[in-house]
Amino acid sequence: MPTFEDHRSLLTGVAYRILGSVADAEDVVQEAWLRWSGVDEAAVGDPKAYLVRVTSRLAIDRLRWAKSRRESYVGPWLPEPVSTTPDVAEHAELAESVELALLLVLETLSPLERAVFVLREAFDLPFTEIAEIIGRAEPATRQLARRARDHVRDRRPRFDVDRQERRRITERFISASAEGDLDGLIELFASGVTMVSDGGGKARAALRVITGADNVSRWLLSISTPANIAAFMTSIGMAGISDLSFGLATMNNAPGDGHLRGWTGDHGRLAADLGRQDRHDLPHREPREDRAPGARLTPP
Repeated sequence: MPTFEDHRSLLTGVAYRILGSVADAEDVVQEAWLRWSGVDEAAVGDPKAYLVRVTSRLAIDRLRWAKSRRESYVGPWLPEPVSTTPDVAEHAELAESVELALLLVLETLSPLERAVFVLREAFDLPFTEIAEIIGRAEPATRQLARRARDHVRDRRPRFDVDRQERRRITERFISASAEGDLDGLIELFASGVTMVSDGGGKARAALRVITGADNVSRWLLSISTPANIAAFMTSIGMAGISDLSFGLATMNNAPGDGHLRGWTGDHGRLAADLGRQDRHDLPHREPREDRAPGARLTPP
């Protein structure tokens, strides 16, 4: 179906921004394709608008379902970062179009606020069209957009950090972690740093947010011992894997994010929010279902 394939990347972008998960976004796009396959194309005046409308509604419904499911989720939930390493090159355009810091802020919006913000700010859809998609009157849609914009503005990182600085900081982090340099790690972080770890319901991970440069640094070093690395690999079904290495990857247009690799593939990701003050915060994300693990560190 040439018409659908012409818009697939756009639809995946819409769904990913609303859902924060590549796998969920691809499921939604597949469902949109199934619906499109049963439509008389000649009767659709604007296929692009029709497909965006269907995809957006499916994504909103799935997000509502996901949010209710996360109420019983073990530990914190983090959006899924997209890597631009060669083995996932098909997602490179998507990864470069939205940063993880924004996805984290979008997680705090309601499903409708998030959809309105994405469709308006990322894709510049008119309010009349967005109102039709979400089934609200235009004034109510504008109010949702205003509320979402204000919320995002208040929570986004306060400073931009250039790519070279991000890479330099991440290299220092990886070096300090690998060498067991507690003082070096503490020096990297803001005093009120927070670390959020998402174990995907199966991998070993911190079940609560860890705060403070000393606490975060000690926790990171504690999980870097051979015994704890082995326990982590066992928890994700990779017992006996010893050929592991730390490296750098680019995720969601943020260079210098760390990843843990072994001969079986990508086992973990760590993203740092470097945009809040001079020193930094970390998120940690573990495998959720069949996805790679990771963590996020964020400044106060």
